[in-house]
Amino acid sequence: MKKLRQLVAALITSSVMVMPALAAERVLTVGTDATFAPFETLNKKQEVVGFDADLIQAVASKAGMQVKLINTPWEGLFAGLNNGERDIVIAAVTITPERQKSMDFTALYFEAKQLIVVSAKSPITKLADLKTKKMAVQNGTTGDIVAQKHFGKGNTNIRRYESIVLALQELKSGGVDAVIGDNSVVKNYLINNPNSGFKLIDDTSFDKEFYGIAVKKGNTALLAKLNKGLADVKADGSYQKIYSKYFGK
Repeated sequence: MKKLRQLVAALITSSVMVMPALAAERVLTVGTDATFAPFETLNKKQEVVGFDADLIQAVASKAGMQVKLINTPWEGLFAGLNNGERDIVIAAVTITPERQKSMDFTALYFEAKQLIVVSAKSPITKLADLKTKKMAVQNGTTGDIVAQKHFGKGNTNIRRYESIVLALQELKSGGVDAVIGDNSVVKNYLINNPNSGFKLIDDTSFDKEFYGIAVKKGNTALLAKLNKGLADVKADGSYQKIYSKYFGK
């Protein structure tokens, strides 16, 4: 009987010890392409920092979730979300009808548009001027989509790069005549590279774009939590504080 009591006591103690571990909520993985400053980039410690990084941490805190940002090449972001390697994607992703077929998005959190970057001495003044020019885009982004829409999917003058920084470097070296990219990103590049010799061109044919946080198609529970957290950070002023940190008032 004594041995039986000891065994029961041991089982109870063991159960008490493991219950907190079992109750702990899983840390959600967040995929982001850290080549898109000021939205996401790597600091000296190789940590993902930027507007999106601060925002998802704030949203997760409001939603009672823990998240970990993982730098992921743009080409693998959406595949990683769909196959379960990532729970969330936040990477200045424009909400488009095509993307909505394979993933679900939160309410929008940022408004953007495309801009053209050219040499300061370039005669190019509008998008139509690129018809016979070589243009660089980040592969698979809305800059790429815009270029294909206006100049054809099979147009060999559209040069695709793994990051917008590489595309801008190609422009600097004279390999292309222009770069098409998200306004805040190319503006940020010019601010941080005042001697780049570039200028920006805004074309009236560019539509407004809206960024959203993406989850796997059908993950309504996580989507609801993110939307609630996003609404809360907008309501309490946290969003504006983060916005001002990266983009000013």
